[in-house]
Amino acid sequence: MRLLHLSDLHIGKRVCETDLTEDQRRILEQIVAVSDRVRPDAVLIAGDLYDRGVPPGDAVGLLDDFLTAFASRGVPVLAISGNHDSPERLDFGSRIMSRNGITIAGTFRGHMETVVLRDAFGPVNFYLLPFLRPASVGPYFPQKAETTEQAVRMVMDSQPVDPTARNVLVAHQFVVNGSRGPTVSGSEIILSVGGSDNVDASVFSAFDYVALGHLHGAQSIGRPEVRYCGSPLKYSFAEVRENKSATVVELGAKGCVRISAEPLTPLRDMREIRGPIAGLTRPEVSSLGDCRDYIRAVLTDGREVSDAVGRLRAVYPNLMQVNFENARDERAEPSKSAASGDVAHRTPVELFEEFYRNQSGAELPEDERRELEQAVKAALQEEGT
Repeated sequence: MRLLHLSDLHIGKRVCETDLTEDQRRILEQIVAVSDRVRPDAVLIAGDLYDRGVPPGDAVGLLDDFLTAFASRGVPVLAISGNHDSPERLDFGSRIMSRNGITIAGTFRGHMETVVLRDAFGPVNFYLLPFLRPASVGPYFPQKAETTEQAVRMVMDSQPVDPTARNVLVAHQFVVNGSRGPTVSGSEIILSVGGSDNVDASVFSAFDYVALGHLHGAQSIGRPEVRYCGSPLKYSFAEVRENKSATVVELGAKGCVRISAEPLTPLRDMREIRGPIAGLTRPEVSSLGDCRDYIRAVLTDGREVSDAVGRLRAVYPNLMQVNFENARDERAEPSKSAASGDVAHRTPVELFEEFYRNQSGAELPEDERRELEQAVKAALQEEGT
């Protein structure tokens, strides 16, 4: 049985106030094309279908188009809610959709929803576990779960899995391997106090494959068959070096699992460029990549840059961020001003001098220092000090 594992679509997401609808539509169409090529027996979507609980109308339409594409091809879809989704909204119409092969487990109701599919080797049991926190299991179990791992174990213990059968779990949790955690990309929302949201991979030992969502970088944790497929698009500049893909899983007889990745190519890549603005805007530099990519520019000019955003955007129209990394002259002598020592004992002028020096790598010009002293003196007099 061949499976296409996806997660963290985050449909409706904006990055740096940039609408990604066009990019998401293109990548979802590409995923459908991948499905047409690899011909999976089912598509697994491990949570965070939407980026927020109340998605915009365009996002709802985009997910509808995506699911309809699989339904029209007769490819079953098994999906769960993630921490970004509204479980109740994902539940809407789920009974009607299930008749067309689209199964969505939005709200946890005390047990994992199960779906059974068959191939030449017999049945494969799919267990759908929506995003859980300890409070999620409270209404259904007499004992109290203090951690997410305890909550997940309660669910597993209450719904035994036949270890002799082929079993697949779809889940959206922060999974660790003992003291070793997974790699976090930076665009995920990971809120955990003292590891209270961690779930050890050993909890899932009864499953032949665990299709995980929540983290945006593709990786396995604990064993190869416990896997995050990653997000289909880059949603943070912390992900610029990642290559996005969809995970393909092939289940043979019991114990035989083969995992591969189908690369995904975005409409616009996300890149970081670094250097002085004069260099970054030169044609021979800008032509090294696609100027239409989403760009974070780190400027290394040692002084203030006039209209940096405008000048960069004229070359890189999809500029998202501009950061300044000012050069420092480490050979410079320490400042002779009193702006070193306890902040409480420094004057406003001394504090501003240090700020200016740290930002520009140069000393505050004497004429500007005099103007600043006069402005501070006038302000103090106005306050009656």
